[in-house]
Amino acid sequence: MPGSRLTQQERRRIALGLADGLAYAEIARRLDRPTSTVTREVMRNGGPTGYRADLAHSATERRARRRGRVTPRRPQPRPPARGRDPEAVRAYEETLAGVLVASGLPAMMARVLACLTLAESGSLTAAELARHLQVSPASVSKAVAFLDGQGLVRRDRGERRRERYTVDDDVWYRTMMAAARSTAHLVETARQGIGVLGSHSPAAARLENIVRVLDFVSESLSRTATQAREMLAASSGATSDGT
Repeated sequence: MPGSRLTQQERRRIALGLADGLAYAEIARRLDRPTSTVTREVMRNGGPTGYRADLAHSATERRARRRGRVTPRRPQPRPPARGRDPEAVRAYEETLAGVLVASGLPAMMARVLACLTLAESGSLTAAELARHLQVSPASVSKAVAFLDGQGLVRRDRGERRRERYTVDDDVWYRTMMAAARSTAHLVETARQGIGVLGSHSPAAARLENIVRVLDFVSESLSRTATQAREMLAASSGATSDGT
């Protein structure tokens, strides 16, 4: 069975596994399929929250018919993985993208972020991303614009004035700080609500509990993110000094 196309029944079992909260590896084990096959199937058809078995099956059949009508393109070469198994790296990239989707990122944005995170070169152009992900340049442009707006990627000018996109060491720090600021804003809004409702209102009491919890979370997140950043900087400095 491995190597053959997924059947409609298998796709329905994938959908049931996702609904039950099973990991891709467990779903694959139950189907006797590679984990990469299940991961690719889900990510190509709406992600873990938007996967629909019958729609996925119909879409696959349409793609197969289109491929039959056009001249197959030569597969794009993938960059070497420094001795690692390229298929294992690709499967892990899809797994990472799936986790990012589950955390709230749209599917294409998650795929681009995962690709940049694992890029051996440290940065990629839009054309390189499009070739690697086998998607249109327009899809990459939209995804990069979204990620740049969220502070998740950095734009640099490369050769021939082409923009290169990078996920640097500070990206997760910026992400955590943005989450802390968003939580702090919610805390401040809840405090305003307490003043509007009055201190003896049951609704105000609920808002007060929100303030206690989220204020602690916001401060803890900011403090921990800053400490982690300092620790990373100290570790990088020690490595560069050879100590």
